[in-house]
Amino acid sequence: MSKREEFAAAAAKQILIKDGPYGTEIQRAKLAAEDYAGDTGLAHDQKGNNDLVNLTQPQVIRAICDSYINAGAHILATNTFNANRISQADYGAESLVHDINVSAARIIREAVDARTDGVARFVAGAMGPTNKTLSLSPDVEDPGFREVTFDEIVDVYVEQARALLEGGVDFILIETVFDTLNCKAAIMAVKQLERELGRDIPLMISLTLTDLSGRNLSGHTVEAFWHTVRHAKPLTMGLNCSFGAEQLRPHVQILSDIADTYLMAYPNAGLPNDLGEYDEVPETTAGLTKVWADNGRVNALGGCCGSTPAHIAAMAKAVTGIAPRQVPEVAPDMHLAGLEPFTIAA
Repeated sequence: MSKREEFAAAAAKQILIKDGPYGTEIQRAKLAAEDYAGDTGLAHDQKGNNDLVNLTQPQVIRAICDSYINAGAHILATNTFNANRISQADYGAESLVHDINVSAARIIREAVDARTDGVARFVAGAMGPTNKTLSLSPDVEDPGFREVTFDEIVDVYVEQARALLEGGVDFILIETVFDTLNCKAAIMAVKQLERELGRDIPLMISLTLTDLSGRNLSGHTVEAFWHTVRHAKPLTMGLNCSFGAEQLRPHVQILSDIADTYLMAYPNAGLPNDLGEYDEVPETTAGLTKVWADNGRVNALGGCCGSTPAHIAAMAKAVTGIAPRQVPEVAPDMHLAGLEPFTIAA
């Protein structure tokens, strides 16, 4: 079977579990600046460059991945949220983007392939939104100004996705989408690679909301965003980051009703406190997300900011034995979208 077919077979049997974030776990490793930099010879201070750790401290990433597998994760994402030329420019590490992504993918691939327990597991190559936006001007005095062009963003994503595929990922995960146009550039990049490589590259897409009204930063509602990216035929569509599970619930419900593909949601462990820390305990997160499962709203669950392997283990335990969401059949109407959805009935 293809990886797409393997995923469908696994998702038919149970709610799949996605892993949690790498940032907080890397922080717990208490790496010094020189640990981050390793022998790369980079001039900038690399402390906080979590993506570089794939190259300089691969054993740390492997240990984190193993902890998520042990917690029950079936979908293991690469530690590559900022492993693109734009984001790495902040550290002067643009020249290492290819190597970072290849190394990141190989670490997770090897961790997954080392397991011989017969459990279906998948490697998702994570691509974050970059720190540039195509939909909004960073200059309030010049609304038409953009720091980058659409084609430049496409090229950035082509470079990252190609390296992730070289390292052995099964899917490409376009996550934490705050700007719909950036996401469309990432989709175009993957479609270009499909033609170049002559193979299917399954896509996972995950939107992040910036306020409780249910819009991303570029203003799209959940429904409008789905209509905008549905043409890409993603393997999974979902929501991540945003708020805690309690606040994300109504938006998961909306998406569950309209997305004729698998739904994957991985919320933050609640909202951060005044110090930026997350106080929500694993049992609370698991209880809140179990409600989604009980109501047939999700096919895959995981954790974002503030989540730990303990949170993932609690989620996995909470949804054991609960039937996965049934993918709905959607009427063949014409679905259009600006910032709001618009449907022309057939």
